[in-house]
Amino acid sequence: MPELPEVETTRQGIAPFILGKTVSRVTIRQPSLRWPVPSELPERLPRHKLKTLKRRGKYLLLGFRHGTLIMHLGMSGSLRVLPANTPPEKHDHFDLVFGRQCLRLRDPRRFGAVLWTTDPVEQHPLIASLGPEPLSESFTGRHLFNRSRNRKVTVKQFIMDGKTVVGVGNIYANEALYQAGILPTRPCGGISAARYERLAQAVKEILARAIKSGGTTLQDFTQADGKPGYFAQELQVYGRQGEACPGCGAAIRHIVIGQRSSYYCRHCQH
Repeated sequence: MPELPEVETTRQGIAPFILGKTVSRVTIRQPSLRWPVPSELPERLPRHKLKTLKRRGKYLLLGFRHGTLIMHLGMSGSLRVLPANTPPEKHDHFDLVFGRQCLRLRDPRRFGAVLWTTDPVEQHPLIASLGPEPLSESFTGRHLFNRSRNRKVTVKQFIMDGKTVVGVGNIYANEALYQAGILPTRPCGGISAARYERLAQAVKEILARAIKSGGTTLQDFTQADGKPGYFAQELQVYGRQGEACPGCGAAIRHIVIGQRSSYYCRHCQH
């Protein structure tokens, strides 16, 4: 699914085309995504200017004077900026039209979301419980260490929990744990503060590199301008079962943790 770097790449890609522009029309073709798309959007948004475009975790927050449109790409969603008269295809469910251009949500699996709130967006139930942003100063090894005490869940599941830190999805959790030398099956409560410092730093470095290179190309994702991401070329362990570990040459192993594929090196991670 699109992970934090893909969502941030999307935000950066679409911002120059829609930020500061006025909505002229809203089209809802599929009202049933992960949650119902608010039916009042075609009346609420036209004639209003998009004032801000932010990201919180994997949520895109489109700020207007009178409220915030919350969008999530789910498992297979993507956003593209297209000419407003571009004919929709089968899975094109939502258009936010700005004059001659439109922001179009395509979501084959329909696990994405388009929601609206007039309250402060940080108070919305989907946003309020989120942990710190991984590239912020508030995300540290000490934060991980403190939250992990007396917990038995695996460290991989722990750092993928959005209440621990937002946006560390499966690909980047695998890569960060490898870079930090931590076995993904380790109970999170038994890991030292020093090792959590290395893990926090690994998360920051890997996500920053992924954003810089345009995200990791997955089956259903391309950048807003149609170019694929290239970070997949830099993956050390993810998807490399049986291949040689870049560090020691041993075969990369594969297991399933919490129903998610996990890749690791038994020699370099402990």
